[in-house]
Amino acid sequence: MNRQELFGIVQEMKPANLSLYYPDGESDAFWKQALLSETLKEDISEIREEAQRLDSQPISELTDTLFSIFARTGSRLEYERVYFERRRRLNTYVFMTLLEPDNVRLLENLENILWSICEEYTWCLPAHLPADHNTENFDQFIDLFSSETAFTLAEISLLLGVRLPLLLRSRIRHEVEKRIFRPFIECGPYEWETARHNWAAVCAGSIGAAALLMLDDPATLTNILLKTERSMSYYLEGFGDDGACLEGLSYWNYGFGYFTYYSDLLRVRSEGRVDWFATDKVRSIAQFQQKIFIGGNFVANFSDSEPRIHIHMGLSHYLADTYPEVECPPPVLRTPYAKDHCSRWAPAFRNLIWRRTGDEKQDQDWGAASYYLPDAGWLVSRYQSGGSSFGFAAKGGHNAEPHNHNDLGQFILSGGGEIYAADLGCGEYTAEYFGAGRYQYDCNGSQGHSVPIIGGQYQLAGRKHSAAVLYASAAVEKDELKLELSQAYEVEELQSLIRSMVWYKGQHPRLELMDEYQYNGKSVSWTERFVTLRRPKMLRSGVVLLPGTGVGGVELTYDVQIVEPEITAREYRDHFGRDTVWHTLDFHALKPGSEGKLVFTFQFI
Repeated sequence: MNRQELFGIVQEMKPANLSLYYPDGESDAFWKQALLSETLKEDISEIREEAQRLDSQPISELTDTLFSIFARTGSRLEYERVYFERRRRLNTYVFMTLLEPDNVRLLENLENILWSICEEYTWCLPAHLPADHNTENFDQFIDLFSSETAFTLAEISLLLGVRLPLLLRSRIRHEVEKRIFRPFIECGPYEWETARHNWAAVCAGSIGAAALLMLDDPATLTNILLKTERSMSYYLEGFGDDGACLEGLSYWNYGFGYFTYYSDLLRVRSEGRVDWFATDKVRSIAQFQQKIFIGGNFVANFSDSEPRIHIHMGLSHYLADTYPEVECPPPVLRTPYAKDHCSRWAPAFRNLIWRRTGDEKQDQDWGAASYYLPDAGWLVSRYQSGGSSFGFAAKGGHNAEPHNHNDLGQFILSGGGEIYAADLGCGEYTAEYFGAGRYQYDCNGSQGHSVPIIGGQYQLAGRKHSAAVLYASAAVEKDELKLELSQAYEVEELQSLIRSMVWYKGQHPRLELMDEYQYNGKSVSWTERFVTLRRPKMLRSGVVLLPGTGVGGVELTYDVQIVEPEITAREYRDHFGRDTVWHTLDFHALKPGSEGKLVFTFQFI
């Protein structure tokens, strides 16, 4: 769409008002009903608990000392904990003010935190500012959280309206224009504007949404929407037709969530004349969530994704109302109010206003299903037997994906509420985590994945280090994935490496894994590495037990004539900075020749 066409649409838009959120435009009626709703009972109870916790605490300060920690040490958590606590305080008092409109004290608490956020020196995180930044031009930088803050303040200002003092509403408008709208138009283009991952959707989507809620001038709004629409096109280019989010479900929730929040506001304000939801690719992406769970709240957590995911019910229900192919998730997967450590307003608000009532899916788990996602090269399967859920996932792809891990051929195995073959997922975000030392972190490098170590060498990063899918099948009785992985390594002697995985879905499911390799000339050492959060035990010759609790566990069988096992306990720091124990189960080839075949069976017992 060109500028002239978009300008014509913008000129005909009605002013932003509460009908964007409430069918009859009546805020008080919705929140009175919410207080009586069984569907929202837990959410509102959690909001009240958070308000009670905050009542006895002052507003946390973002000090210069906290701000400087990242530059001095590379650690992000200290500043971000306080930053996100302030956002949770803001969210909580907005909700409480909406739920109890006559409570003057709640409104005063809300006004105080709004003023405090307007006074923040920058809305950006230190980790997202250039290392050589000049403090005089902080307002030229826009990151994920500064754009989110603009969206949040614009939405809150519209929702509360005249209940907020005119001076405060004017201050909010001034700060959003100064920190976000003007830099977006005058100081870009920003690198994220053409990103094919979550940054484009979150930054541009938040800015576009804030503009739709706050701007009255058609020319300025058109200029912002043109740039936003361009960024959304780039964001969608990061997906194949299979709709898979290569960053993992955590970033699907984040990036596609903000894409949806913006696109909804644009569709409503343009009266359907601009509608991203009418595109086939968006329809496909909307189905990704239901395809990535492997049992309970476990997901195929490739890339920087957590292994356990809770769901934004508002987003899920909105997509299910939009597309008949999208399944409503089991209610037990609902994200508790305080679960989002970033305390994002947009999903928290829509978890309330977009929730279906009375017809929620009552199942405790997703149904059995298997999916092969050909563009991503992922196979994901969940299966139910004897009252337990079992899951298997494996991936091809390449080693230059967004939030990339060097993990071609990686697989995950779950059953009975336990993960047996694990993906460590996302580690603690630090300066080096996204710097030159990224693949020294075990959760990112192939040393922390269930893939071979060849001649002492790990897989390497880069687009040319890719997997070729030779065969894939998702069927009722078994799923199969066969990959050519030799390009993942730069081992001169390696001519071919074919990994075959067959997932049999019997009463006691099993995975059969076979690696076949050929060397071109001199052979080198070979180690099969498997990663687990369980503590492996040598059960008997040729069998290692991965003990379980929900089920008996998994017996891993191997050929004692070909390999020798070695078990090592290790530690890594997870996304929240916690030291976490994991284990490597290494099988060293006793006599690696010019070619070889190694077979392993993972049998649930």
